[in-house]
Amino acid sequence: MNMNELIIKKRNGGVLSEEEIRFIVDGYTDGSIPDYQMSSFLMATWFKGMNDEETTILTLAMAKSGDMLDLSDIFDDKKRIIDKHSTGGVGDKTTLIIGPILAALGVPVAKMSGRGLGHTGGTIDKLESIPGFSSDLSEEEFTEQVRTVGFSDMCQTKNLAPADKKIYALRDVTGTVDNYSLIASSVMSKKLAAGADGIVLDVKCGSGAFMKDIDSAKKLAEIMVNIGKNAGRDVTAVISDMNEPLGRFVGNTLEVLEALNVLRGGGDERLKELSVKLAAEMLRLAEKTAASDEAVMKDYIARIEEVIDNGAALAKFREFVAAQGGDTGFIDGTSELASARLMIPVKALKAGVLTGCDTEKIGTACLTLGGGREKLTDEIDPSVGIEINKHLGDSIDKGGLLAIIYANDEKKAEAAKKLILEAYSIEEGDAYHPEKLIKEIIR
Repeated sequence: MNMNELIIKKRNGGVLSEEEIRFIVDGYTDGSIPDYQMSSFLMATWFKGMNDEETTILTLAMAKSGDMLDLSDIFDDKKRIIDKHSTGGVGDKTTLIIGPILAALGVPVAKMSGRGLGHTGGTIDKLESIPGFSSDLSEEEFTEQVRTVGFSDMCQTKNLAPADKKIYALRDVTGTVDNYSLIASSVMSKKLAAGADGIVLDVKCGSGAFMKDIDSAKKLAEIMVNIGKNAGRDVTAVISDMNEPLGRFVGNTLEVLEALNVLRGGGDERLKELSVKLAAEMLRLAEKTAASDEAVMKDYIARIEEVIDNGAALAKFREFVAAQGGDTGFIDGTSELASARLMIPVKALKAGVLTGCDTEKIGTACLTLGGGREKLTDEIDPSVGIEINKHLGDSIDKGGLLAIIYANDEKKAEAAKKLILEAYSIEEGDAYHPEKLIKEIIR
């Protein structure tokens, strides 16, 4: 087969066979297909798309490009191991909340996360803002921590879905992130390779997500759920709103501290609401409960709130951080995470009600500060970020505090300030109707 011919075939809208897709995935993984050809193929795919069969074949080829973890023998009592994944948003730190909650409830969570992609933050980047924290675990260390702590989160090893690791990095710098087939195959190849029995997907929908509208979010969710089912896994997709940042903080260190606040029983209500709902869906998969059993679902929520209130979830978070080499002093108040040098207020230019937010611009503002990557070689500044002072639907006075920028560079802060002011729409009156946080659940 000839890679150039396959690029042209996809560019012209052709449907690729299983043999052709496996040729591309295997060739790029072993290095026989260079970056420039794979970049061209990804762009052709972005423009022309893939059908459901192509997407499923691509996913399985990527999952099988390396080791497939077998977690079935970790527990003598055959506990069901659950995973969770977000399609990427702004201010999304739910993994840091949900993992300890489930572990405190006796449900093991085996999580493989990624680094920042485009305007969205990466869970691994957030965790690695904790001094000493390591996400570079061996497969043996990963499975042992799932067994003993109940929660482990690592970045992809070289042997787990290596095709996805290479393609994921290339998409980040070639403008091919927001395509549902490429997102679905990336997410599900990692999930299948990581070996969990059940998977809850948080599919973001709105101005800060790759899927901007409900129809495309549903399409992505349905594809991923079907891929999982075809591979013998229980999968649920929760479609959640990303028309404004989740929570009140955007930026790696800031988001760790916000997650910690929720585990202490405080924190932003929208962030807590989504975290509790996702955790309840994970509990449902762990116990194989019918979604229609409302009484059991209410009991799950009560159990989740109990381990937050009694400190068990916070204790699991501390145990999780320590197990992966992190300094837990910031949890106990004996040390602090990195903090930015500058705190710059962003004030509203007029009075009114916040009626809209271009959430991608908020993510881009954080990236501009140094909180994300514009190219693969960029280093992240974990201390920078944005504190959002108002949610959509809130009133604000002219000159009122809209946000606070945490920065280490004045020029970058000015650029970020401009983006934040451009992101928000402020209108007179009170006719704003907020979006539902949880739009739909697909099982």
